[in-house]
Amino acid sequence: MDDHVTPSTALSLNELPNVEIDGLPLRINRTPNGVHAKDAISETDLDDPQLYLNRELSHLQFNIRVLEQALDDAHPLLNRLMFLLIFSSNMDEFFEIRVAGLKHQMAMGDDTTAADGRLPKAVLAEISDIAHQQIARQYKILNDTLLPALEQQGLRFRRRAQWTEAQKQWVHERFNNEIMPVISPIGLDPSHPFPRLVNKSLNFIVELEGKDAFGRAGGMAILPAPRSLPRLMALPKALCAEGYSEYIFLSSMIHAHAEELFPGMRVRGCYQFRLTRNADMTVDPEEVSDLASALRGELLARRYGRGVRLEVADNCPDDLTNFLMRQYELDAEDLYRVEGPVNLTRMMSVLGDVDRPELVYRPYTPSVPKTLKIGSMFDSIARNDVLLHHPFQSFSPIEELLREAARDPNVLAIKQTLYRTGAESPIVSALVDAASQGKEVTVVIELRARFDEADNLQLASRLQEAGAIVIYGIMAYKTHAKMLHIVRREKGELRHYAHMGTGNYHSKTAKLYTDYSLLTANKALCADVHKVFQQLSGMGRARKIDTLLHAPFTLHERLVEMIDREAQLAQKGKRGHIIIKCNSLTEPKLIKALYRASQAGVECDLIIRGMCCLRPNLPGISENIRVRSIIGRFLEHTRVFHFHNDGKSETWCSSADFMSRNMFHRVETCFPLLDKKLATRVRKDLETYLVDNCQSWLLQSDGSYRLQDPGDGDAISAQETLLYAFASKS
Repeated sequence: MDDHVTPSTALSLNELPNVEIDGLPLRINRTPNGVHAKDAISETDLDDPQLYLNRELSHLQFNIRVLEQALDDAHPLLNRLMFLLIFSSNMDEFFEIRVAGLKHQMAMGDDTTAADGRLPKAVLAEISDIAHQQIARQYKILNDTLLPALEQQGLRFRRRAQWTEAQKQWVHERFNNEIMPVISPIGLDPSHPFPRLVNKSLNFIVELEGKDAFGRAGGMAILPAPRSLPRLMALPKALCAEGYSEYIFLSSMIHAHAEELFPGMRVRGCYQFRLTRNADMTVDPEEVSDLASALRGELLARRYGRGVRLEVADNCPDDLTNFLMRQYELDAEDLYRVEGPVNLTRMMSVLGDVDRPELVYRPYTPSVPKTLKIGSMFDSIARNDVLLHHPFQSFSPIEELLREAARDPNVLAIKQTLYRTGAESPIVSALVDAASQGKEVTVVIELRARFDEADNLQLASRLQEAGAIVIYGIMAYKTHAKMLHIVRREKGELRHYAHMGTGNYHSKTAKLYTDYSLLTANKALCADVHKVFQQLSGMGRARKIDTLLHAPFTLHERLVEMIDREAQLAQKGKRGHIIIKCNSLTEPKLIKALYRASQAGVECDLIIRGMCCLRPNLPGISENIRVRSIIGRFLEHTRVFHFHNDGKSETWCSSADFMSRNMFHRVETCFPLLDKKLATRVRKDLETYLVDNCQSWLLQSDGSYRLQDPGDGDAISAQETLLYAFASKS
């Protein structure tokens, strides 16, 4: 087994600190010595804005934690570069959606505030301050740390001043043969107004001197970089210094030969710029009769939304940057001068191009439970529920289950939700195969999965062409639940099978995101999954769901009840403990319930990867609440809710985060782990995260985060420990 686990960061599950609770080992010890009944909770205004952190600023803090990984030499060098580029991509989306939303709110004169009470104008001002600092820091890390370190490892990014004569000749030929034929310079004059430029596209503003063929005096021109060309090109090995792989940016090639695009004129300056636009999509349910057609129109509009950020080369003169800002109606705080390429995300291509295993994470093989390796998938699932923890355990059993269902003549019907999948995925291929063989295949596709709309339109067409019934969910509610339902005839009766998960049906992200998958033939769970599908495809009143929790109907209410139940038990002198793991915690009523639980003496351990609006460690309010964020090799994506419940513990997995949109504006499911062994296993996983002291960031009451330090003790990485525990068994 080849993985990158080292003894310093990964302990076996049995080596972690142990105490007993419910007769089972608990690897944390925060229980007070002796439990006593609590006095009545003092009256506190839990609506006080001072008790809440701002959502957008908290989101920005998550992006900063990602950037910090670029400085962590515990990660291999190319993966550190990857984190820096992910930060760039995250910031693009942050401006496209979050900043754009605040700007739109201000433009509409809407001073509505969230629970923290901060006005949009004040939030935007603070975002601008932090974003300017961190983006400047990003380029400093790239230029001063990562690029020199990569060069020491034989990976060099050649600047124009460093080109050899042979490299200049190669660039010249490449420019003439592949760039010149597809580039379209646009001179600016009364008959050539400033062009509409696509969101996040690479462009150049050019200062010209002289007269052109028509006698027009030089002024300014815009050069849009062809989107069909790669932004980074590898030099032929023969032109590289010995022992080096060398790369040249498309922007450098255009800079070097810009004058050839304006024959007879002098280029006084050529400067990169990039505009980030509002990329959110809104579809009015009262004005739409065909969601797919409406979204196709919105996808085109997204490319030309209102500008929200302008990035320019750091040497661009003020008069040119002011000209660009006037064109896009932007202010000084929207301008970002950058010391390097304005489109850093395009450097991701290097990660796939470079064959240097020693500079990336060592590979590993996800395990497959032994019960799924022998015989039929249906037989295995019928015997016992199966829980998979991706990416430490393989996603392939879900794909294999669908392939087997497609081939099996006893399978009558398959129903599945798809949120982010991809039209060419093995999941979709199996559904197409099943539909082609005459099985009843119904797929609920959420067309409005942000930035995956085009892919989802494509996969909808592919499924429809194969004969599947495609449903686009409920117009006013995104279908975010992850469910699969299979009906099979066995011994003259119908038997039901289901899969429910915390993540998407996407084989690629299943290797990068942590998620849980439950495969079950439990009659109660399968019956509820069947009811949810009926509700999505048909009409009528909300169906009675007995075992699952179901947004927007029962999930929020029951979560509040379960949190309050812990508080009530604690007030009676019983031990209360809650562990919540999800991506975001922003919903005010859930936060208030956690505050009440803390006041009652309930120990609350929250593992929140991204946004968190709850303030921990506030005296009399949240001193029993600890919030940590795990940032590491894998993107933490599991949503798990554990309640001690006076020794009768309950563990739930869900597709939903603790956010208003998940509770009230999406179709979500939350499923209990009814098999006690599986529930215990998941609780142990959670406890592993709670003792992480390598990649765990603790939220402070002021909204900042502090990285845990193992000091002189054992260094424990939760992700490495789980990788060792599961993947090493493959």
